[in-house]
Amino acid sequence: METFWEVLNNSSTFFKMMLHDNNIPFFFLSLILGFKHAYDSDHIVAVATYLPKSKSMKETFKMSISWALGHMLTAAIVTLILFIYKDLFLTQILAYFEIIVGGMLILLGFAGIISAMGIEFFHSQEHHDHDEDGHLHAHLHDEGKIHTHYHKHMFGIGIVHGLASNDELIVLFTASLGVASLAGLISYVAIYTLGVVAGMIVFGFALSYPIIKADQEQITKAALILFGIVSILYGLFIVFERVLI
Repeated sequence: METFWEVLNNSSTFFKMMLHDNNIPFFFLSLILGFKHAYDSDHIVAVATYLPKSKSMKETFKMSISWALGHMLTAAIVTLILFIYKDLFLTQILAYFEIIVGGMLILLGFAGIISAMGIEFFHSQEHHDHDEDGHLHAHLHDEGKIHTHYHKHMFGIGIVHGLASNDELIVLFTASLGVASLAGLISYVAIYTLGVVAGMIVFGFALSYPIIKADQEQITKAALILFGIVSILYGLFIVFERVLI
């Protein structure tokens, strides 16, 4: 097995090799496939339950990139484990990860609908101060805007999604692109990750911009309810599909 420093050195060499004309097509292929992967239906449905809550494009950017990084963190880790240990027991439970994703979609759907009713199912962690009389006041940040942590929630959602994406990464890099070394796998996963990040940022901007531009509470609530219903239905579909197989 390669040591950490050998992998690091080989990865550097691999990146240099990719700059060669013959390897550039594989670079773009990995990037494009990563971009495409961001648009998997379970990804889009889950992220859509949160994006309508965004109050600015800056917040949308943070939410989108947080999801992508969380997703690729677990996807990369499990992919590397599978690549190194091959027939590890982990391969026997990968299918069950999709049931977890389905359950998450159901919860996110209900959370979105409840949020549209004015109740935060997942606390946005607003900070409060008490005055001398004991009254509770919201502590505001950034020129009066309530400080939220939706990007942290998105990071967690991405981590769960990453558990169910590793099998296709193994197939892509080992079978389709012929990656045979750990260093090569790490390099391609890094490039693939850039594609996933870019893909989700584009989707996040496309979905959030008209809602933010409209700046109407009714539109935001309608979007949360609509995407919440879709998320619940799709989550149920995934769970029942896996249970019946």
